[in-house]
Amino acid sequence: MNVKQDLYNQCLEFVENRLQSVQNTINEIQESLQSETKSSAGDKHETGRAMLQLEREKAGNQLAEIENTKQILFKVNTDRSTNIVGLGSIIYTTKANYYIAISAGEIKVGNEKFYAISANTPIGQLLAGKTTGSVITFREESFKITNVI
Repeated sequence: MNVKQDLYNQCLEFVENRLQSVQNTINEIQESLQSETKSSAGDKHETGRAMLQLEREKAGNQLAEIENTKQILFKVNTDRSTNIVGLGSIIYTTKANYYIAISAGEIKVGNEKFYAISANTPIGQLLAGKTTGSVITFREESFKITNVI
């Protein structure tokens, strides 16, 4: 399997794990809401339900965000290789290696470390459209792109 496909698969796994976690949270909140029984302390009950409703709304927002991230990931073409940085590019630099897809943090492929970043991140925006040999300055630190795949 090639490096680009491996990075893509690890990003997909990252999204699926987040999705599963949020869905579990939503299920737990739903169970809590259904098991809440009205007690003589009515205000306390209502406060508890309101807190659970807020948690469910927050989890729903996280679910929507994960779905958006998944849609971006599905736009990545692992078969295409270009010398201009864009969505799906692997960028080797004198400082670090990057994979432009989604923000998934550090990913290891073999002995190499990559930072999976979104094209919307500050570093992603700086790298976009650049080619091998370009020099980038980020946070007062310069580094050179040594290869784009």
